[in-house]
Amino acid sequence: QVQLVESEGGLVQAGGSLRLSCAASRSISSASAMGWYRRAPGKQRELVATITSDSNTNYADSVKGRFIISRDNGKNTMYLQMSSLKPEDTAVYYCKAEYRAVITGDYWGQGTQVTVSS
Repeated sequence: QVQLVESEGGLVQAGGSLRLSCAASRSISSASAMGWYRRAPGKQRELVATITSDSNTNYADSVKGRFIISRDNGKNTMYLQMSSLKPEDTAVYYCKAEYRAVITGDYWGQGTQVTVSS
C-alpha cells in the first residue's frame, strides 16, 4: 500500500557526516508520525528519532545533539542528518511511516547500511 525507499548509506570516517533520505510512494501529509530506527550487528532494532505531523521531534539519548530528523511534505520525503558520527553508529538504518488518516497502517523501508570507521 505504501512503499518507503531509503537513500544509499555509505562508509564514513569517525567525525564525519552523512544525510539519509526516505521517500514515500504516497503523500506523507497523511502520516501522523515518521521515524528512523537502526539495527547494529548482534543487536535488536532500536529507535533513533521520530517526528510527528506537527514537527515535534524526539531523539535517542545516544544521538542527541548529533542527528537531526526532518520531513518535507512537498517531496514526500523524510531526512536524517547525521554528524559527528561514531563507530557505534554503524548499523542498518530503517525509516518508518505511521498512517492514521486516509491510509491506515505502519510501513517500513528495507534499510540502508551506514558504516563508520574508527
